Amino acid sequence: MNEKKLVHIESIAIRWGDMDAMGHVNNTVYFRYMEQARIAWFESLVPRSAAWGEMSIVIVNASCNFRRPINYPGTVAVQVFAGAPGGSSVPTFYELKIEDELYADGAATVVFVGRDQKPLRIPDNIRTLIQ
Repeated sequence: MNEKKLVHIESIAIRWGDMDAMGHVNNTVYFRYMEQARIAWFESLVPRSAAWGEMSIVIVNASCNFRRPINYPGTVAVQVFAGAPGGSSVPTFYELKIEDELYADGAATVVFVGRDQKPLRIPDNIRTLIQ
């Protein structure tokens, strides 16, 4: 099943310092934009008392397709989509858009981990929100 569900949108201001010597946002920053959106999504799922203590997330892979160069100034809307969750992981997908035009898309497999950094079964209440 390749169904994806839109689970979060994060608006991120493009900073002057995000650009490189070529005059566009450095490729590594695209991953940071996706990370910032992923963290905001996670924090919307997990009670603050549990986030980053009892439970956190790590990624086991990440990819990005660079479609168009992003330039300063502007705001990137990062859409986060979730696929069907497994036991402790969920595939996530990202679209980086400026004024509804696609500049990049990517993916990352997110694994929920406990305090000991070992995989943790996704709690049912969070699984319901993801599906």
